[in-house]
Amino acid sequence: MRIAVLGGGNGSFAAAGDFALSGHEVRLWRRDGAAVEAHRAAGGTITVTDFRGRHQAKLALVTSEIAEAARDAELIVCPAPATAQVDIARALAPHLAEGQVVFLPPGTFGSYILAKAAREAGNRADVAFAETGTLPWLTRKHGPHEVAVTIRAKRLPSGVLPLRLKDHALNVIGDVFPGVIEDCGDALSAALMNAGPIIHPPLITMNAAPLEHFERWDIHKEGTQPAVRRVTDALDAERIAVREALGYGAPHFPLRDHYAHAGEEWMYGRGSHDRLTDSGDWREHIVLTQHRYMLEDVRIGLSFLASVGALAGVPTPLAGAFLAIGGAICQEDFMQTGRTLKTLGLDGLDSAALQRLLQDGISR
Repeated sequence: MRIAVLGGGNGSFAAAGDFALSGHEVRLWRRDGAAVEAHRAAGGTITVTDFRGRHQAKLALVTSEIAEAARDAELIVCPAPATAQVDIARALAPHLAEGQVVFLPPGTFGSYILAKAAREAGNRADVAFAETGTLPWLTRKHGPHEVAVTIRAKRLPSGVLPLRLKDHALNVIGDVFPGVIEDCGDALSAALMNAGPIIHPPLITMNAAPLEHFERWDIHKEGTQPAVRRVTDALDAERIAVREALGYGAPHFPLRDHYAHAGEEWMYGRGSHDRLTDSGDWREHIVLTQHRYMLEDVRIGLSFLASVGALAGVPTPLAGAFLAIGGAICQEDFMQTGRTLKTLGLDGLDSAALQRLLQDGISR
């Protein structure tokens, strides 16, 4: 399959490397022209390290021209953080073509942002935008062209905008993630599966002191203590209550299953938390006001959850508390600078209009 991968971070390199190793034609796009030239000069390969060893993945193309990457691609995968979605959407919008599938793993309703950007650019192609609940890889870059993959996802609940294109989109995505994609309905359902805004806000705010005191700190190991876990479970209960109020059924992929040693398997499968902490890759230096756990998961993810909760009539006091604490740390109002139905321009929709949007997409 011809696949375009957008971005130069951990997830994008894991995606490009894995897809190429599976025999797909992979074009990697990133904005940094100098980094692109250096990657080309180094041979246009990615070294993927996992439990099986080291593997050299040869990419078909490394480019800073997004049109070149997207041209004739059957699937466009954008694992970039939600903070980059608006800029990427504007760059990609004029180049989308009929029948293409765009996949955001995960999305935080970024599917709507990309769809809206395409329409605002005058692009009338019928494109499917899909998103899922987590990054399909627990991964970290170990060099400019090397990525270590600790875990690959075993279950990816995925939804599509517009819902009428769901079968086509999930079939395409399923071809590159065989046996992993699970239908969770529309894109809003998938956005409310996003695990990042549940696991990371308690970890980064409740570990603020050690993060500022120590040069390196593992919020997933020493930073994940029983008190933090209890708060995470309570925050996740707010997410699940919002899903249920909107009529979305189980499975809701409760985050407690990520830590469990028995019962329902979570997105990364059994024992993934222990393998993550054993890798040592998440013992890192985190600047509270700059890290994506704060700017993506607290500011964008929780503002979206609180906003949708308000629409559904579901109180989200813990989401509000973390938004207030994170905003105080960063000295901004996250409900104003984050991603809400209002900032998306959707606050005027009633339930029926929202359902039409999710089913049919933005008017062509």
